[in-house]
Amino acid sequence: MSRIDTTQSGSERTTDKNVLRPIHRSIPEQPGDKTALRPFRVNVPEEELADLRRRINATRWPDRETVPDQTQGVQLATTQAIARYWATDYDWRKVEAKLNALPNFITEIDGLDIHFIHVRSKHENALPVIVTHGWPGSIIEQMKIIGPLTDPTAHGGKAQDAFDVVIPSIPGYGFSGKPTSTGWGPERIARSWVLLMKRLGYTKFVAQGGDWGAVIVDMMGLQAPPELLAIHTNMPGIFPADIDAAAFSGQPAPSGLSADEKLAYDRLQFVYQKGIAYGFQMGLRPQTLYGIADSPVGLAAYFLDHDARSYELISRVFQGHAQGLTRDDILDNITITWLTNTAISGARLYWEYFGKGYFNAKGVLIPVAVSVFPDELYPAPRSWTERAYPKLIYYNKLDKGGHFAAWEQPALFTAEVRAAFKSLR
Repeated sequence: MSRIDTTQSGSERTTDKNVLRPIHRSIPEQPGDKTALRPFRVNVPEEELADLRRRINATRWPDRETVPDQTQGVQLATTQAIARYWATDYDWRKVEAKLNALPNFITEIDGLDIHFIHVRSKHENALPVIVTHGWPGSIIEQMKIIGPLTDPTAHGGKAQDAFDVVIPSIPGYGFSGKPTSTGWGPERIARSWVLLMKRLGYTKFVAQGGDWGAVIVDMMGLQAPPELLAIHTNMPGIFPADIDAAAFSGQPAPSGLSADEKLAYDRLQFVYQKGIAYGFQMGLRPQTLYGIADSPVGLAAYFLDHDARSYELISRVFQGHAQGLTRDDILDNITITWLTNTAISGARLYWEYFGKGYFNAKGVLIPVAVSVFPDELYPAPRSWTERAYPKLIYYNKLDKGGHFAAWEQPALFTAEVRAAFKSLR
């Protein structure tokens, strides 16, 4: 049974039911044309949801951790609280309806089906932006920002703040195709995103990303296609090569660092030493992770253990302290991965890019905007940010927000994106 129903259409409906715009006038849509933009809907068979609940209830639990904190990993009580809610009260159909209320499409790029959401603003002169998620993520992370970016006048903004928003699923994630051969790393994805935007008819656009999305937009900036006006990142690659190498090796902080640089160094060193075990596992041996493809609870625990600060923000939700994220937010993201069986195909992205540097300066020379959220893996100092991005057009430190900023703090994130690209309008 297919989870995706496709129908051919030459028009796209925005979230405003009164607006219907043709968008593919110059794009061939003959039967069999693989480059056509094919609308689709999500339709998960009920038996798959029943199987998910059965697997959750059949979980074989390990012993409780022997420490009173999360230093050994995701705690048993947290994971059991997730399982109880997931198997009883969680309703996938709610997020399925939200997804189907948006214009979803698939198109083939470089031999692979790419899924994306595309919402055009009703306002004239809207700035096109392509927004990329990360791991352990999906388009779920960005759904809260679609309305505020495309319809700013309904969300405290002005018409001149409007964006056309494109949110693709990274290859191997969600509803995009799963690569069957090597080579689908951030560099190739970056080139595919440019082709996607051009296929949608955009001759000028901007790009935004965090986590893997940040690496991908850095690659887009490095490739510098003429259509790309600027990028915005909330996980900027800013560390000088020698600083990044020293943090990775566990060396003490080099002398002469400013207070901001020292803080960033210490936080990065912590990430390397204690925060990204998943990155090494997936970067070296992704195929070995059969457990997260076979066990929903195994997948949930693995996804929660992203980094210490993110884990605290997420786990508190299941301890009765919901703030920023809800239980449904967290399970929507995990469930989309489970239902599409993309835990392993998503993991291979780490293998494709392993050892090339996630957090180091890449040499981007186009205009760049940076937002620094305090609970990110590291707070990027302005000094290293200016050195990494010589054409820095915007830099701002915020008072709250973490690694998954668009998901957790959508209002703050929306304001940052508006401000980041304001000078380009």
